[in-house]
Amino acid sequence: MESTMTSREIRRRFLEFFGERGHRLVPSSPLVLPNDPTLLFANAGMNQFKDVFTGRDKREYSRAASVQKCLRVSGKHNDLEMVGRTPRHHTLFEMLGNFSFGDYFKDQAVEMAWALVTDVYGLPVDRLWVTVFGGTDAIPADDEAFAIWRDRVGVAERRILRLGENDNFWRMGDTGPCGPCSEIHFDLGQDLTSVAGESTPETDTRRFLEIWNLVFMQFDQRDAGTMVPLPAPCIDTGMGLERITAVVQGKRSNFETDLFVPLMEAAGGRAGVRVGQSEETDFSLRVIADHGRALCFLVADGVAPANDKRGYVLRRLLRRAIRHGRKLGIEGPFLDAVTPVVVEQLGDVYPELPGALEAILEIGRREEQRFAETLSTGLELLDAALGELEPNEGETPVLPGTELFRLYDTYGFPLDLARDIAEERGIRLDQDGFDAEMARQRSRAQASWKGAARGEEPHEIYVELARDHPVPFEGYDRTRVDGVRIRAVLDEGRRVATLDNGREGEVVLESTPLYAESGGQVADHGWIVGPDGLATVTDVRRPVDGLAVHRVRVEKGSLAEGDLATAEVDVAHRSAVRRNHTATHLLHAALREVVGTHVKQAGSLVAPDRLRFDFSHFHGLSDETLADIESLVNEKVLEDLPVESRTMALEDALRTGAMALFGEKYGDQVRVVTIGDFSRELCGGTHTERSGQIGLVKLTGERGIASGTRRIEAVSGQGSLDRFRQDQAIVRALEDSLSAPRDKLVEEIDRRLAQLRALQRDLERQRVGSVRDRLARQATDPPRAGGVALLAERVDGLSPQEMRELADGLRQKLGSGVVVLGRSEGGKASLLVMVSPNLADRLSAVDIVRDLGRIIGGGGGGRPELAEAGGKLGDKIDEALGAAAAAVERRVGGSG
Repeated sequence: MESTMTSREIRRRFLEFFGERGHRLVPSSPLVLPNDPTLLFANAGMNQFKDVFTGRDKREYSRAASVQKCLRVSGKHNDLEMVGRTPRHHTLFEMLGNFSFGDYFKDQAVEMAWALVTDVYGLPVDRLWVTVFGGTDAIPADDEAFAIWRDRVGVAERRILRLGENDNFWRMGDTGPCGPCSEIHFDLGQDLTSVAGESTPETDTRRFLEIWNLVFMQFDQRDAGTMVPLPAPCIDTGMGLERITAVVQGKRSNFETDLFVPLMEAAGGRAGVRVGQSEETDFSLRVIADHGRALCFLVADGVAPANDKRGYVLRRLLRRAIRHGRKLGIEGPFLDAVTPVVVEQLGDVYPELPGALEAILEIGRREEQRFAETLSTGLELLDAALGELEPNEGETPVLPGTELFRLYDTYGFPLDLARDIAEERGIRLDQDGFDAEMARQRSRAQASWKGAARGEEPHEIYVELARDHPVPFEGYDRTRVDGVRIRAVLDEGRRVATLDNGREGEVVLESTPLYAESGGQVADHGWIVGPDGLATVTDVRRPVDGLAVHRVRVEKGSLAEGDLATAEVDVAHRSAVRRNHTATHLLHAALREVVGTHVKQAGSLVAPDRLRFDFSHFHGLSDETLADIESLVNEKVLEDLPVESRTMALEDALRTGAMALFGEKYGDQVRVVTIGDFSRELCGGTHTERSGQIGLVKLTGERGIASGTRRIEAVSGQGSLDRFRQDQAIVRALEDSLSAPRDKLVEEIDRRLAQLRALQRDLERQRVGSVRDRLARQATDPPRAGGVALLAERVDGLSPQEMRELADGLRQKLGSGVVVLGRSEGGKASLLVMVSPNLADRLSAVDIVRDLGRIIGGGGGGRPELAEAGGKLGDKIDEALGAAAAAVERRVGGSG
């Protein structure tokens, strides 16, 4: 079959179909889920509904449909190295899904799925097969689903297969919701049969393609290994857009559809090759198309290339795409030919893409340039590693897996390129050792992510208090609450009746106006005043959801459980924090407007004296850009915009464009803070009533804190005034010291620095001249090693070219001999060895420099007469020079 239906129509018709049947059409969540720190990336349509399925969250609707952008780079069907080699391996893909949260169940899910694929997409019934769960000794077969397909839908019994637990039973985890699933398979054609016996979806995965999986969540898996029925069974379905598009358009490969062909043609145009020219070139074009799509979506969601976690995934994808560009013969940047096509194709479906186009192009260019340098460095390191191998007689030399993995992991050197070079030299790679190192790295990464997601378990007393006494926050519109009961008093983690004068402990109130540290905002300070005592509140925190715990120090008397007290906020402290918190919202919005919408918040600190804001971006900001950001923030301060908050459903808030902090945990109901029409964010913190109350916002610094993450620091209000006064004091001190007016200070400082640099150059020239003269005198009667004249000297301050010139002059004065020069600069060391021509056949400079290079923690190479080495151990340069005589003696065997 073949249809003219485009992927755009397939996506649209899916949403229309379920929208007409009462489903809430929910937008795709970001790839980096704002509400689930346990996932590296969204990898299924159900991710954003996980808490609904587990019962921890509720929505105002009971059925939903979505098209979810997903990314997978490992697992059963998504090994990265397979992308481009098969018809259906992808990293970035779109998952069509419909969901029922205790509403309809198997019968309606099955009937709607069948109606969509046959009536809407027009797939012929005689090419469709179905699988259901066949049962195990512990779990009964899904006879209900079998009967629905046969009796209500009308699928022939021979086309309904009963499969085992691995294929047709789904689990969210070791415990929790689970249930049987049913899959719809499409027969791609008899000519693709790959088995000798009966060809079915169970036996022939080449001929039969799974297009839709319907999961029937009807059990709860308990710790004891038992399953009990869920009180409200749910439906979770998933159908890959790429697969169904290939089937509808009559293609054997997803890469032959309109989702990928334009991207492959764009890459082929840059490389000067045609799609279909050869399997080798098509393989590279498929990789570039797939990874180019992933690049666009990752950058648009705030991910930047880095050496760990999400950034490392992006860097790997980029480098694999670039490597395949090189295989096609493209030497210069080329991703800018592919990524705009992705944005053009999908920009209206995913509006975050157009706003990130500039960042996508810039990151692509930077990574292409960086990888070109990596290849150059990697080739040198690989060459050195291969050169040091000493084969045993009759055996093929083997490059250890640890060294191979170091090149791959630390320097990003492509494994396939290393293999090609090694084969050319008759050297074998230790693939098993490499695989073992890779497995260890994956284990470390998984442990890191699982540990981060798990966090520290809260103390049992907090869990109990949260269950019995949830503490509402009443501090948005007041700073004092009278007559509030003390629900619990804790001393060193134990519940006590009273907390006496001079003691520190914790107090739980029935409600509180004091803000607990959250979302980067520090906790309020304040006081709790009871009938018999007063305590200062030094901290407030939420160890578990729903519970606010006040850290207190009793200043007089005592506080007792059951007392009625007054809780009051330190207004001066709160006001300073509010100003800085509202300023961070303005700063976030200004960054997205000036730098690009790919900017996403990656963390913050909101304290009374300062603020800092971490954000995703791939390079430092120029002074001009920072000035533009600062001006825009203060422009919005001067406009005195209203700062308003509103509570709404999380999904509704995200639909309005409210920004969410990745990794932050949000409930179903969230607070949305807006500042005029300029800023809209999910935020539970405290804020000023109008932007004008912030006062001047002054940026005080910008720097990188991790690959792909930048940090801006700033002050506002009183902090800005304090900063202004400090700067004024520094300027006045400089005016006095330099005897220059303010407007001439920079000019005077530059003049004096120029004088200082000139004096330093004169001193350096004198020092270098002294070294040259001393070495020239020494060359007339040089020390000898193994009967060979040897000059070994430290020459800090000389450039590499000056070292070569000096060594050449000394070698001529010696007539016959060896010159070894070394220098240390910036913590690193470099060595140069020069051997006179008459000795080079028996005394190679390369051998000597490699001996000495090991001492400075590096390696080197060159020619028999001239070789150089560099190392990271600058403090070892004297030791290396001292070892020169022994190295020469060892090479000449002690003879003259």
